[in-house]
Amino acid sequence: MQFTTKTVCRALALAFIGAAGAASVQAEDTIKIGHVAATSGPIAHLGKDNENGARMAVDELNAKGVVIGGKKYKIVMQAEDDAGDPKQATTVAQKLVDSKVLGVIGHETSGTTIPASRLYYDAGIPQITPSASAPQYTHQRYNTTFRNIANDEQLGPALARYAMQTMKVKRIAVVDDRTSYGKGLADEFSKTVKRTGAATGTTIVSTQYTNDKATDLMAILTAIKATKPDMVFFGGMDAVAAPMLRQMKQLGFPVKFMGGDGMCSDSVPRLTGDGMSDGQVICAEAGGVEPAQEKGMEDFRVAYKKRYGIEVQTYAPYAYDALMMMVEAMQKAGSPDPAKYLPQLAKLKHKGLLGNISFDANGDVQDGLLTIYTFKGGHRQKLAVIK
Repeated sequence: MQFTTKTVCRALALAFIGAAGAASVQAEDTIKIGHVAATSGPIAHLGKDNENGARMAVDELNAKGVVIGGKKYKIVMQAEDDAGDPKQATTVAQKLVDSKVLGVIGHETSGTTIPASRLYYDAGIPQITPSASAPQYTHQRYNTTFRNIANDEQLGPALARYAMQTMKVKRIAVVDDRTSYGKGLADEFSKTVKRTGAATGTTIVSTQYTNDKATDLMAILTAIKATKPDMVFFGGMDAVAAPMLRQMKQLGFPVKFMGGDGMCSDSVPRLTGDGMSDGQVICAEAGGVEPAQEKGMEDFRVAYKKRYGIEVQTYAPYAYDALMMMVEAMQKAGSPDPAKYLPQLAKLKHKGLLGNISFDANGDVQDGLLTIYTFKGGHRQKLAVIK
């Protein structure tokens, strides 16, 4: 066959048209889902944990093949970093809206999730947070907001009851870091103690405030020590809990130290070093599994460590389930269009790593469990699963 310049040009033109057509089909067959967490800054280890969990779900779905409405799709995750900063969170949220993501897993903290949620709501994009627990997030009544962990209205009172009834503490000092998460958790804890503490003889003897970047806590700890508490409750994250524990030891009052999910990973003993003793710290994860789901959760932890070379920190399994739920809602709707799958997501009953997950009218998880932990030998040890 003789090739002329005209023949070659025509072949190249056809190839270009074909490639453009293939790219168009590829674009149509791709579902872009956003993920946002603090993957830089003092809580980056927790944010990366969330991102890793979501990525495991994406890879598993793509390996099996995702069919929606009789059509095969590839899931693509657009991972963004909000550094735990509310201002950066809204910038990132707008970026995801402009990128035309069809759903968002995140954000990680309440202080970033709440301001970002307005942008997703205005754009009609469903959002599931696997870790933000402030009640205000779902109290906004946006139909696009969901979370698959217990909120602070569940977590704070449960910790208070555990402190009073199981630990038998009598004098509690409360510290919060003034973030949406820390303040919300500390407020709910304190309200429960003040309302029901008379029955156990438990009182709050001191309330102090810090911020989420503090490292020198000597002043407030000295004030707390003077009130002779037998427990300190902290509403905040592990990046502040660790120096607080070290400085409590330096001041000579290593009393019991309780907090929520923000200080409930194996990073706490690592960050604290020899500043904490076995059994001193009691914390709660705003989620958990019944005995029937324990094997599935353990299998996930093994797979996670094999892939990333580290242990699950806290909410990777919840991020995994959140992304799986979002895709299942698309499948039930027969479309990845947010307007079509959003009603399915609201009424979905998903069987995931965490058991049977569904949302109430506000978008909060129904019948959420809480897991109480302590630390021994540098690792978390489960004490109880409660509601």
